[in-house]
Amino acid sequence: MAIERKHVGPRMSGAVIHGNTVYLAGQVAKEAAGKSVGEQTKEILSIIDGLLAECGTSKLNLVSTNIWLSDMSTFAEMNKEWDAWVAPGHTPARATVEAKLAAPQFTVEIMVVAAK
Repeated sequence: MAIERKHVGPRMSGAVIHGNTVYLAGQVAKEAAGKSVGEQTKEILSIIDGLLAECGTSKLNLVSTNIWLSDMSTFAEMNKEWDAWVAPGHTPARATVEAKLAAPQFTVEIMVVAAK
């Protein structure tokens, strides 16, 4: 079975498609970097929408999600954006943890897996 990679870089690919499964790399905010967790989350979810569409699927087909927050006290702020975005009845399995992220301007990172 073929593996298709999108946005291939020297260290990672932005998305990998294997069979009917789409794996996205962890996404961070670009424009909202350094801004609030809510603003970063909203941008990241928009990025995820675009990548999933490019891969031939959507948030309706989410299977699992990992969310990393630099400070768990921002959990409710992140969830406010998540809850407004995720499709009712199509919520994925999800884990959210506190972790030190790659750079201090990033306060949230989200990775998803979706079916095609």
